[in-house]
Amino acid sequence: MPLGLPPTPVSRKGTIRESNFLPAYQDFGGERVSSVKKQPNMNISLELRAGEWVEVRNEEEILSTLDENGCLENLPFMPEMLRYCGKRFLVYKRADKTCDTISEKFVSRRMYNTVHLSDLRCEGDAHGGCDATCLLFWKETWLKRIEDGEVPDKKSMTSRSNAYRCAIENLYKGTKGKTVDPNKNGEIYSCQATELRRATYPLARLDIRQYWWDFKSGNARIEEIVPVLCIGMFNWIFNRRGLGRILYILTGARRYPHVNTSQMLKVKTPFENLDLQPGEIIQVKQMKEIVMTLNDWRNRGLAFDRHGEMLKYCGKKMKVLKRVHKIIDEKTGEMLVFRNPSIILEGAICCGHYSPDRLLCPRSIYPFWREIWLKRVDSG
Repeated sequence: MPLGLPPTPVSRKGTIRESNFLPAYQDFGGERVSSVKKQPNMNISLELRAGEWVEVRNEEEILSTLDENGCLENLPFMPEMLRYCGKRFLVYKRADKTCDTISEKFVSRRMYNTVHLSDLRCEGDAHGGCDATCLLFWKETWLKRIEDGEVPDKKSMTSRSNAYRCAIENLYKGTKGKTVDPNKNGEIYSCQATELRRATYPLARLDIRQYWWDFKSGNARIEEIVPVLCIGMFNWIFNRRGLGRILYILTGARRYPHVNTSQMLKVKTPFENLDLQPGEIIQVKQMKEIVMTLNDWRNRGLAFDRHGEMLKYCGKKMKVLKRVHKIIDEKTGEMLVFRNPSIILEGAICCGHYSPDRLLCPRSIYPFWREIWLKRVDSG
């Protein structure tokens, strides 16, 4: 199989998801191939770029592209997306790659003919009220480019799909996942986040073409790409066994960004309840203050990103977007209820500037903040 061509998608077998892609050109950690599910190639490529205007197709057109599980190339079209049908939006970024938050390796995965639209995030209405607020994935087949009145030919899309038509009821059924563990009593959910490994393909860490995709698509400008790659290369060298120690001895250099962890706790971490509400203005504490609330980079189970994606917001004043009470575990599909609610801050996203295996990831995940890492700003 030539490098760059997507491997064949694989069917589901009664579990929430399976590790199920194995390109012929590379071995990726023993991912197995099982039976193949045949489906016509409905995924149209519009080669959209960041900043272009598109219109979301109507319900009938989109349903005609989906299989009986409400998916196109294993990516679910979720009920929360129906409200946007027929409306126009800007392309935020292309999703030529995305990060794997299921395996907990947080590496990049390859995706085809998919984009993110500006400010369109899942509100969890059909998924038990999940508060994660994930950026939605949109197949280009579900969109029309708005350019000089140009509209893609509908017949070319719908004429091939009669055998795979999907009803709205299927979309709601598709939100319920399956489990092979009879001891689990709670509901199991399925969404774009839980099915992401099935909808993507392995992307080699050293495949430098991904940064050309970032530039060509308009996801990132050259003045953003160059510093990120330079920092990434420096940190890669610094993390090699022995090389980091040598660099430190000779030059005093440290991994960037460097955090002094000498004050990090070895005991149970503290807790603070500010009862922050959406719309309130807060200030993120300085990193030296946050470190003193962490044990192995965690506060009561919630991680503070050690690579530096959250560090850039320290000291800044920001607005509270929402309180996080529960989220879907992307690995199991179970609903996780927070004993200590966390906070999402407006505009505070992961940009993939420092994370070694997902540089320039366009997924823009909202990190969760403990209230002890924040302080309320007086209205006066």
